[in-house]
Amino acid sequence: MTRPPLLIESPQNPQFKLWESALESRGLKKNGKFLLAGLKTVPEALRHHPERFERVLFSDPAQISSWRLPPGVEPVQLAPALFRMLDVSGTGFPLLVGAVPKMPAIDLSQPPQGLELLCALGDPSNLGALLRSAAAFGVSRIVLLEGAAHPFHPKCLRAASNAQFTLTLLRGPRWTAVNEAAGPLYALDGGGEDLTRFDWPADMRLILGEEGQGVPADCPAMRLSVPTTGAVESLNATVAVSVALFARYAAVKG
Repeated sequence: MTRPPLLIESPQNPQFKLWESALESRGLKKNGKFLLAGLKTVPEALRHHPERFERVLFSDPAQISSWRLPPGVEPVQLAPALFRMLDVSGTGFPLLVGAVPKMPAIDLSQPPQGLELLCALGDPSNLGALLRSAAAFGVSRIVLLEGAAHPFHPKCLRAASNAQFTLTLLRGPRWTAVNEAAGPLYALDGGGEDLTRFDWPADMRLILGEEGQGVPADCPAMRLSVPTTGAVESLNATVAVSVALFARYAAVKG
């Protein structure tokens, strides 16, 4: 590292307060900055998606002394107490600051393009796990319905393992508008058709409802189910959709 880092020691510093706001969904929406943590995810993101980031935060300059920072990524040293306030996952590893990308609103009056996943998960960790599976199994677009967790919440980022940077993220409407969506519409339901025997269309919208509530009964979507032994009443929503995404991926690939 050749550039002398900026040093921030006061919790009242405007930049620090802005970064601190990124720890909550409200601050993410208001200020548009996110914090990426992780011994593996930070180096990978910096290597593969450097244009996404503008700062690297650390408490010990020795941690990044051998790093070759991309142009536009500024090193910032924080007092140890301040760094710990931002390092909510407790990694002790440098953090990246990025700008939350624009997420345009989807027009559901238009037919789907590839596999679109409409998601209402409110738990950021569950959403992150879902995004990771979506990236692995070829989802073209993620539509975040009203009430869904923020995709750049720290917990979501941690669970997604950088999947956010490879997916197209769109803002979705309320449930009532989903009912009017054009094109094939499908949802997971324990009483639905066995998805292992389903002929998956190339363009479709698959809906994942809120944890514990599922998809509203009046939603005019064809129901699909994951076959199980019946030893448990139901699967976790994220597990179920991951199985469904794999089934479609295997069918299309084959």
